[in-house]
Amino acid sequence: WKSGKRYYINYKMMKKKVKQYVQQTQDGGRNHEQVLKEFSRMLDEQIEKVVLFLLTQQGHLASRLEKLGQQRAILTEHSDISQVSQVREAYRQVGLDLVKLLRFVDMNATGIRKILKKFDKRFGYRFTDYYVSTRANHPYSQLQPIFKQVGIVAVAGALTRNLASLQDHQGSFISIYDHPSITLKDPVIEQINNSVQKLTHSTTFLTFLGQHAMIIPEDVQTSSEDLVDDQSYHFMSLMLNLVNTFLYMVNTYIIVPTADDYSVSLGAAATVCGVIIGSMAVAQVFSSVYFSAWSNRSYFRPLVFSSIMLFSGNVLYALAYDLNSLTVLILGRLLCGLGSARAVNRRYISDCVPLKIRLKASAGFVSASALGMACGPALAGLLQTEFKIYAVTFNQNTLPGWIMSLAWVGNLIWLWISFKEPDHFAKENAVNTQSSDSGPWTK
Repeated sequence: WKSGKRYYINYKMMKKKVKQYVQQTQDGGRNHEQVLKEFSRMLDEQIEKVVLFLLTQQGHLASRLEKLGQQRAILTEHSDISQVSQVREAYRQVGLDLVKLLRFVDMNATGIRKILKKFDKRFGYRFTDYYVSTRANHPYSQLQPIFKQVGIVAVAGALTRNLASLQDHQGSFISIYDHPSITLKDPVIEQINNSVQKLTHSTTFLTFLGQHAMIIPEDVQTSSEDLVDDQSYHFMSLMLNLVNTFLYMVNTYIIVPTADDYSVSLGAAATVCGVIIGSMAVAQVFSSVYFSAWSNRSYFRPLVFSSIMLFSGNVLYALAYDLNSLTVLILGRLLCGLGSARAVNRRYISDCVPLKIRLKASAGFVSASALGMACGPALAGLLQTEFKIYAVTFNQNTLPGWIMSLAWVGNLIWLWISFKEPDHFAKENAVNTQSSDSGPWTK
């Protein structure tokens, strides 16, 4: 909506303000209550600007619909269907402008949610709950026009009804209210319906209050809403997460071709290979819990721990042959499962990758997983050899363990050199040590 650019939420300005507030509170220049009042006032003014523009545009659209309604009534009264096409196109133009207005509301609703989440994230407080509950429930709420869209939906209803009545060139008018099952096949109406559904979904109050505490709602993806600054995005860290994903899947499936032979060589039945393969997945269930919690504080440390666990597990898996111990073999696989950092990999993409490339990063995660599943058994097929170095045996059963242990050592070194911890962890920890207030500032 080019003509209404100045009426959009000034997200960049508010983001700078939040950074200033963080710095000022750390320096002791402002207390939390002062920041709360000033930020609330600033956001109130931004929302008021949006709402007033929204109401003005709704009035313009309603006025145009009223004039078109008069023209349509004249056409109906005189049974003049020659001008139907012209009036229909005029309605469609109103529809296109309505779509622009819906997008305007959606972008500003997203901006409000983004800045509230950024405020919570930088200060470590649940300010969003406080702000939305106090503003949305007030008798003179200015959030209601944005999040309830009563006026916009009414305009959309009037537009749809009139276009439906003009659909038949012969003047056989159909009411969408009398025949709700009838779907109007009009591209403009479809755009309006899609925009209304998207806006309604993304601005439902429950969704609004809940989204700020979620990692990322995959179905909404603001959009989400992306609080990641492009300048803070670190490509190499993303690559390390994808490499971790790839290596883990290789590690899972590289033993599949030889697991039965390995179990037989240790004196167990060939069917025990199911336990050997499945034990890693069972352990992963537990690792997902503590890795998810750990990723709230750091990404680097969980990834380091993952590499160490997987290195240790693979070494035990390989040594089990010379130790002639099925217990050591299964213990090695369990350690590998406990080193599964897939929850961290997904969380990193959700939290630390800008929205504009998040879809590509998610596709990369899926592709890395699939590629690892394919490469694991293929790599095992290349390890058909046998030799000894001192008392350590290297053959088709043990080489997968040795190869993967070397791979995880290499990954650990690369991780230590190249991974960059997201800035907000350090900033949040610094701020959290200073927080002791209550009310909306309770952590």
